[in-house]
Amino acid sequence: MKRVVLPILLMLCVCAKAREVTKWRDGWQFSYRHEGSTDAARAVRIPHTWNLDALAPNPTYLRTTGDYQRKFDVPQEWTDRRLFVKFHGVETTAQVFVNGKFVGEHRGGSTAFAFEITDFVRFGTENRLRVAVSNSLTDSVLPLSALHNVYGGIYRDVELIVTNASAISPLYLGTDGVIVRQKTVTEERVEGTVEAHLTSRGETSCRLTLEMTDTEGVAVVSKVARVRVDGQNPVTQSFAIERPRLWSPQSPQLYTVKVTVESELSNDEVTLTTGFRSISITPTQKLALNGEAVDVHGVALRYDRVGIGNALTDKDIADDFAVVREVNANALRSPSGPHAQQLYDLCDEAGVMVWIDLPFSRAPFLSDISYIPTPGFEENGRQQLREIIAQNMHHPSVVMWGIFDRIWMRGPDPVPYIETLNELAHKLDPSRPTVACSDQDGVLNTVTDLIVWSQKVGWDEGATEDLTLWLEQLGRNWTHLRSGITYSVPSGMNETRQTRFHGAYIEQLERDTLLWGVWVDLFDFGAARRIDTPDGVETTGLVTFDRRHRKEAFTRYQNWWTPELFR
Repeated sequence: MKRVVLPILLMLCVCAKAREVTKWRDGWQFSYRHEGSTDAARAVRIPHTWNLDALAPNPTYLRTTGDYQRKFDVPQEWTDRRLFVKFHGVETTAQVFVNGKFVGEHRGGSTAFAFEITDFVRFGTENRLRVAVSNSLTDSVLPLSALHNVYGGIYRDVELIVTNASAISPLYLGTDGVIVRQKTVTEERVEGTVEAHLTSRGETSCRLTLEMTDTEGVAVVSKVARVRVDGQNPVTQSFAIERPRLWSPQSPQLYTVKVTVESELSNDEVTLTTGFRSISITPTQKLALNGEAVDVHGVALRYDRVGIGNALTDKDIADDFAVVREVNANALRSPSGPHAQQLYDLCDEAGVMVWIDLPFSRAPFLSDISYIPTPGFEENGRQQLREIIAQNMHHPSVVMWGIFDRIWMRGPDPVPYIETLNELAHKLDPSRPTVACSDQDGVLNTVTDLIVWSQKVGWDEGATEDLTLWLEQLGRNWTHLRSGITYSVPSGMNETRQTRFHGAYIEQLERDTLLWGVWVDLFDFGAARRIDTPDGVETTGLVTFDRRHRKEAFTRYQNWWTPELFR
């Protein structure tokens, strides 16, 4: 009997239509909540932000609420299918409604999220989607304190995902429902697991196929299993690769992972790329990939541009990445939360290492509060960290998770909370170290695996030559902290002084053997709160906000960070 049923089952699987994904970029109407009506709504295209005026002369920076609306048709023939809407980035909170009914809420501006809307749509007719978006400051959503502009808007793509009854779930922490976890990595063998989060309506089992191929398309893993779908627990498949091609800045080797789900009524598939490498700390406190120490020469990128704010296109992302390569950096930092996936795909392919921060930060304003010990605030930080790690852990370029940025020790003690975040990051992903950026003394600098000191010697206090004294003290007393350094010049400093400042730092850091990494700002960025700077722009970068001018200091780093130093 089994010999008869199986061919029929496979034939039915082939007949089932696979998932369909449609980008919803056009057809949107936008209005401000304070306008009191949608009568004056204007047509906009996603990605979109309402804060473009924050980048104009005499900037107007709005932290408010806006409404996005869109009509969409649902064909009658979709009655047996499931519908999901996925948002790749909404700043900062989003409440989603379909046909006037509340679907769900997401709190956090830099991660993706999805909702199922099957039970809210009307088949065979027109439907209406409304998204209430707010970038207003709230005590329960990170960041509480930020120097960079929190622009507001649906600033990354929106997708309609249509699947069969059984599918790889788009709902798991904003991922595509497939998580790749490496467990052991050596030159001889890689071992790990692929975790598939399945969802079903009416079916309790399906056939799951896991395939993995190398860069030449050669199959290295192929597994088929009949699995149970309970909607609660993921299906986990172990794998091993003999003599793997490991990812490194010198040789960014990638693997393609394909997970397929098939049943009588369903057929679904998710494909992603990943890579494998070990990350460790050497006895001399350097970062090592696959056992080889690497000096990290990194640049920090905020995700905004003049004229478009944070509503970057794929071309904008590619153009910015080209500047990262031009300055010969081998690493980049996302200090405001994760960038779009397209940027990390480029890093995977080019061998550029990545540091992604949780947006737990403090701006340099004395009145700002960055931490409030309330259940709502603390849980939002944990939730954003879960989403950041789940959505980005398949990228081999991501080599560290950032826990905090320049948090003060004033007010409520943040250290116990920082410790819980650090523990959570290690629990979710034991394969990567944690890191933090600090300009404070105290025990908070001992929590994460790595620490990066925000150094101001030479303009905030003392002279640039004092950097050598600081490095000597660091080497005598604090080598156990595994230190890196980040620095910039204050906004408003003229380019000649900026060049001298960077030149003095470079001259001393070229001789350093203690620090594992050096980080500088690549681009100027929008900071409307900086009323003392031209046009609301923080001018600490090596390249102007409009990307038209490489400052003199850019060439200094380009010459220092020659590719031979890390390749």
